[in-house]
Amino acid sequence: MLPNPFCPLTTAKVLALKATVLVLLTLLIKARIQVAAGSALGIFLLLLQTLVFLAVSGVVVLAAGSAVLYTAQQRKSAAA
Repeated sequence: MLPNPFCPLTTAKVLALKATVLVLLTLLIKARIQVAAGSALGIFLLLLQTLVFLAVSGVVVLAAGSAVLYTAQQRKSAAA
């Protein structure tokens, strides 16, 4: 025997199923957005880390170069 589609209990079950599907679809879309946002955030943080590394490396190279120049100047003035 087939269920009667006009029965309130069956209608409630169908509406509950539709609501469940809608909630699950919303959660799936939210999860996909979070993954995309997480990927974008990860790429941004990687870029930021790379730029900070390059900046710190540049500062270290400048400090080492100035130390070499200062030492060379001190040796010249001591030799003169």
